[in-house]
Amino acid sequence: MFGLDKKDASLLLFVTALVAFAPFLLNPFPEGSAMAQFNAGYPDLMQRFVIFGIFAIGFNILFGLTGYLSFGHAAFLGVGSYAAVWMFKLLSMNVIPAIVLAVLTAGVFALIIGYVSLRRSGIYFSILTLAFAQMSFALAYSVLTPITGGETGLQLALDDPRIFGSATTAEGNIPVPGFFGLEMRDSTELVLGNWVFTFSVGYYFAAIIMLLSFYLSIRIFRSPFGMMLRAVKSNQQRLNYTGLNPRPYTLAAFVISGMYAGLAGGLMASMDPLAGAERMFWTASGEVVLMTILGGVGTLIGPVLGAGLIKYMENIISKINSDILHSWFAFLPDGLEDLVVTLIYPFIGKGWHLTLGIVFMLVVIFLPGGLVQGGQKIAGLFGRKKAQEPKNATTEPAE
Repeated sequence: MFGLDKKDASLLLFVTALVAFAPFLLNPFPEGSAMAQFNAGYPDLMQRFVIFGIFAIGFNILFGLTGYLSFGHAAFLGVGSYAAVWMFKLLSMNVIPAIVLAVLTAGVFALIIGYVSLRRSGIYFSILTLAFAQMSFALAYSVLTPITGGETGLQLALDDPRIFGSATTAEGNIPVPGFFGLEMRDSTELVLGNWVFTFSVGYYFAAIIMLLSFYLSIRIFRSPFGMMLRAVKSNQQRLNYTGLNPRPYTLAAFVISGMYAGLAGGLMASMDPLAGAERMFWTASGEVVLMTILGGVGTLIGPVLGAGLIKYMENIISKINSDILHSWFAFLPDGLEDLVVTLIYPFIGKGWHLTLGIVFMLVVIFLPGGLVQGGQKIAGLFGRKKAQEPKNATTEPAE
């Protein structure tokens, strides 16, 4: 199906099902219940899941296949956001031209940075990409203020010279990004008993693009080009001895990865037409590294899972405060309740990074292959049990 073998096609269908039914899967608890705090099925968060999934998928094409670790990939995310917002300001509020410009601009930017950075490998390559990203952040934050908006960020205004479409709505407000009449903020709700499920145009638009990006990454992984990138990661020196020059391949992977980041940046601007220099900061680059490692470097679905885990913790675990903890443990005696809340509180709320650090250490130590390896081990246990059942049920003839 779609040029994929049975295993990859099944994986694509599985991801498609997860994306399609996300509003149901991410809202397992009824509204108003104590556990509703853990529901993640609202549009803003679901959009972050798929957008950062695209970001991580693209990063995995570079890091997972070639082994080149970039600490500056957030620069392409920021460039894509700025390009998309400028397209909204100058051309129209249709998201397609904005996303196309974001991808192309990020690709050109990645070509320039990659051409210089890929002259070195290992830690030197990583430091070069980090330096370029920090220079980009500094330029966007202070030097290129007329283009980037400086510390306040680039945003839409009522006096934007928009060529196609009106600069303001009939009510005198700034228009909302849309897709041929469908606004990204449009949504509908389905109420089933105590459950409320929200279906957002913006989420499903970003989800379709994520599925196309995921499909493209599968084709890259299974292509001769992908095999060449694996050869670079395996032993680049031996590849040089065969007479093959790996630099064009690594540069192509770097540009493709940067274009994925630009696509994610363009989608972020499409959901919320604002671009700021903070998207280029080194912490944003470190975040995508964590996403890829947590999910599983070099795997297909791993980066998507890693992105979902980090964004879930950032938006759900970080919002749990002491009042919520006290409501959960109110059934305990007063002294014991205060003790339990005191022990748990440092790991949630503002301290959610501590929990993330612990999870990251556990994954690196016990699951070097990330969440994908964990899933494979669980599946292996069930598979072993099924394989043992027929064997135990059969009787051996007496000798």
